Amino acid sequence: MRFPEASRRAWAILFARGVLGLIFFMAGMYKVFRMTPAGHAHRFFVDPYADTFLPAWSLWLTGLTIPFVELLAGTLLLLGFRVREALVALGFVLLIVTFGHLLKEPFYEFHTHVIPRLALLLFLLLLPREADRFSVDSWLGRQENP
Repeated sequence: MRFPEASRRAWAILFARGVLGLIFFMAGMYKVFRMTPAGHAHRFFVDPYADTFLPAWSLWLTGLTIPFVELLAGTLLLLGFRVREALVALGFVLLIVTFGHLLKEPFYEFHTHVIPRLALLLFLLLLPREADRFSVDSWLGRQENP
């Protein structure tokens, strides 16, 4: 059986969106409900970066916010609702993570953590929104390209 191009593209987007959504949704679930946002902030932001030029308030703010962004944006990706906004939010999370890792270790290896997520994110951002037929956005007619 041969699938038309539009169908293959729709399935590719569904799988990429689902995998990326699960990665961030599960990370957000863990950080919000098991680790707690304060625990996340301490472990990954406040304590490791206390000796840098970054002000403590910015470490707290970022560390407390990222778990909720991951949880919300991951959920939105899984549903296919407000996909572009979710991808942009997660792109900023990846920029922050990249900055932090490079601040502590200038030769940090990104191939296991950042690059796979970034590849899926870019793939989803670059494909036309109307190709994402298996999404709430599609069913609501929210496929316009701003």
